[in-house]
Amino acid sequence: MARGKLRIYLGAAPGVGKTYAMLSEAHRRVERGTDCVVAFVEHHNRPRTEVMLHGLEQTPRRELEYRGTVFTEMDVDAVLARHPQVALVDELPHTNIPGSRNTKRWQDVEELLAAGIDVITTVNIQHLESLGDVVESITGVRQQETVPDEVVRRADQIELVDMSPQALRRRMAHGNIYKPDKVDAALSNYFRPGNLTALRELALLWVADRVDEYLTEYRNEHRVSKIWGSRERIVVGLTGGPEGRTLIRRAARLAEKGAGGEVLAVYIARSDGLTSASPKELAVQRTLVEDLGGTFHHVIGEDIPTALLDFARGVNATQIVLGVSRRKGWQYVFGPGVGATVARESGPDLDVHLITHGEAGKGRGLPVARSARLGRSRVVWGWVVGVGGPALLTLLLTGVTPSVGLANDMLLFLTLTVAAALLGGLHPALASAVVGSLLLNWFFTPPVHTLTIADPENIVAIAIFIGVAVSVASVVDLAARRTHQAARLRAESEILSVLAGSVLRGETSLEALLERVRETFGMESVALLERDSDVDPWTCAGSVGPRPCRSPEDADVDMPVGDHMALALSGRVLPAEDRRVLAAFAAQAAVVLDRQRLQSQADQSRALAEGNRIRTALLAAVSHDLRTPLAGIKAAVSSLRSEDVAWSEEDQAELLEGIEEGADRLDNLVGNLLDMSRLQTGTVSPLIREIDLDEVVPMALGGIPEDSVELDIPETLPMVAVDPGLLERSVANLVENAVKYSAAEERVLVSASAMADRVEVRVVDRGPGVPDAAKDRIFEPFQRHGDAPRGAGVGLGLAVARGFAEAMRGTLTAEDTPGGGLTMVLTLPAAPDAHPIRPDLPATATS
Repeated sequence: MARGKLRIYLGAAPGVGKTYAMLSEAHRRVERGTDCVVAFVEHHNRPRTEVMLHGLEQTPRRELEYRGTVFTEMDVDAVLARHPQVALVDELPHTNIPGSRNTKRWQDVEELLAAGIDVITTVNIQHLESLGDVVESITGVRQQETVPDEVVRRADQIELVDMSPQALRRRMAHGNIYKPDKVDAALSNYFRPGNLTALRELALLWVADRVDEYLTEYRNEHRVSKIWGSRERIVVGLTGGPEGRTLIRRAARLAEKGAGGEVLAVYIARSDGLTSASPKELAVQRTLVEDLGGTFHHVIGEDIPTALLDFARGVNATQIVLGVSRRKGWQYVFGPGVGATVARESGPDLDVHLITHGEAGKGRGLPVARSARLGRSRVVWGWVVGVGGPALLTLLLTGVTPSVGLANDMLLFLTLTVAAALLGGLHPALASAVVGSLLLNWFFTPPVHTLTIADPENIVAIAIFIGVAVSVASVVDLAARRTHQAARLRAESEILSVLAGSVLRGETSLEALLERVRETFGMESVALLERDSDVDPWTCAGSVGPRPCRSPEDADVDMPVGDHMALALSGRVLPAEDRRVLAAFAAQAAVVLDRQRLQSQADQSRALAEGNRIRTALLAAVSHDLRTPLAGIKAAVSSLRSEDVAWSEEDQAELLEGIEEGADRLDNLVGNLLDMSRLQTGTVSPLIREIDLDEVVPMALGGIPEDSVELDIPETLPMVAVDPGLLERSVANLVENAVKYSAAEERVLVSASAMADRVEVRVVDRGPGVPDAAKDRIFEPFQRHGDAPRGAGVGLGLAVARGFAEAMRGTLTAEDTPGGGLTMVLTLPAAPDAHPIRPDLPATATS
């Protein structure tokens, strides 16, 4: 079944007439015989909209009850069963009432489209998800109901319903949108002229981008290569030189002359990666073009004019801005240049602007360093072979071997020239060619032992030898340099790839990154320096290595990062080609520093939030849990001191018992609060010593009813290394919590066992238990699972118990009790060299 088509009426603001336009389209289609049904349209008591519903078939709505009120929603099943050709669905971003088929109405529309039903719907620009923050900043109102942009972009047709702010406000004042009692408030708030103008601009720009996408799709489908000047797009060709800033600003001024102008800066690099562009300058130009509202593009191309024209035609550009060539006059013998070639081949539909600048005619630098940096030993051997080789070969040919002919002699000397080029590069090879030609002329070309050449053919042969030797040396040297440069670029790419990956994954700290810089470039020390302004002194944000620099002026190499940050290296001076990778390291160091500071601020914020939460809970505890026993004590004391009542001894004893219980309860609560405060401030300092569990655990049960706990602590357990006071308090809190939640007839089991170098204490209850999702949450301060029906305490017992356990290098976790209930597992470190005591056993086992 073919998918239905979606048509959207996009409104610039509420009340511009989207629903009215949708209903008008429905009447037009019904008159043509189209099966059209109103699935859901809300007229909001607007008379003109309500009249438009007359004569259109409406599907019944579905009624849903929510919080005692009955609401109506679109009945998707009824529309699918009716299966019209076209369904009208108003308010696409609407959120359905809980209990509906889908959460959002646009999901209902997706079902209708999937069933082959065409849908006509409405949406306002402020409801697009991507524009939520922008709309809020303009109107001060956050839209709660939104629709994903992709849903709207996938529409087959989008029609903008627009109206000037003045006309919309008049419509509002006439009562055509809201009821009269809401008009004044709406006009003075959301429907202010500035708000409506800004929303209108948002709608126009969004629809313009969508139309641009339609145009691009159409041109691609119909293979239209000719430029259609529907919108001024200006392409700026950059070379990486300083003139790029002038070109970008000039292009921005050209774009401002036409409404909707767009600037696209493009840098075209050759695929071999050999370029004279300055990475730092390109970064500055990228920032400049983005600040001016344009975009920056990096394109790979062998032929720069062709690649530039292909890019311009691909983005449907109307103008190209280029700088006047930097070449000197004599360099034009090698070709007309990029600007002239682009202007000649651009055609009548693409204007080319050549902009003069300060660098014009000053010449271009070589794309790469001429030296292959082959190493000192290879260069020395190249000179030895290039100069000493021809002499040794001459001695060999004249004194040892018979004559092999001038042609073979030349081939042998040419072999030495090639060897010198392979070893030492161009200069040793040229020296070899010169020395070889002289030796060939002196010793092997008649008349010998003179520089005179009798036979003209030998003159040609010597000339050919020199030409071939120089050409071969140049080709071999160029290949060696290209190989070296390719290897270097590959190494740089690997370094940058690893660097970017580690930083993006958050695996690299600032010190680790600086250490990697030091190792990569072989430096003694590396420091990241920063300052607040141009007049403030430099401070060190991070450093590695001995004696780091305190200012960029003291460094052997400094790499600026922005206006007030620099990477300072000491140890040696780096060659120019290494600064490109160093710039990437410097930028990443700044990113890592910012991330660390943001992480620190986030940690501080979390700590403050946790402190605020604890203070809030503490106030709640003071206001309720601490006042409850105080109220009981106060009432009992007031009763005892009353002279109007003669209390019997039994009554007095009961009142005194209540006072004692209230005091004990207060003492327990205050103790837990003080313990939690010590844990929060990190002032708990356990005094670890070796002790047996059976000496501590019974003491922890002092305030627990005797018949509510069952102890199982074997005497054969190894000793534990703990703080007895903290352990007693932890176990007491665990047992008190277990008794509180256990059934009256069930006893809490406290058992212990040894496992390797650890000792486990288990507190087992048969209470209601705790869900897995809440097992970690019950150890947070001021948490009482299930609101603690018997409710003594402020929810600090388990938090204090875990804090004390961790202070003693132990752990406290919660597990389910088999058969129902909760088991607290307190794991403690066994004392060093402590082994379980084996009970006395008979020498022979009997059965």
